[in-house]
Amino acid sequence: MESSSRTRPVYTMSIAAELLDLPPATLRLYERKGLVDPARTDGGTRRYSADDIDRMRRIADLQTDGVNLAGIGKVMGLQDENAELKATLDSRTRE
Repeated sequence: MESSSRTRPVYTMSIAAELLDLPPATLRLYERKGLVDPARTDGGTRRYSADDIDRMRRIADLQTDGVNLAGIGKVMGLQDENAELKATLDSRTRE
């Protein structure tokens, strides 16, 4: 899948919940805790991308492993920071 198609918000909450085998309330909890930030339509409906689905799958896996949501927030923040640093390093090595 291309990068742009992975970030395009296409999945409704009900479809995302079904793909993840999680209740919609769990997806709303992840959003309230700042773990995921889905796009919104003009009418306010949440739309999730493939990247959002992957992120929520990692969050659910960490919860299954016994990590609480505060810990998951730290882990996800470090993963995001690591990805940004890697992208910066990759762009500099191409120069």
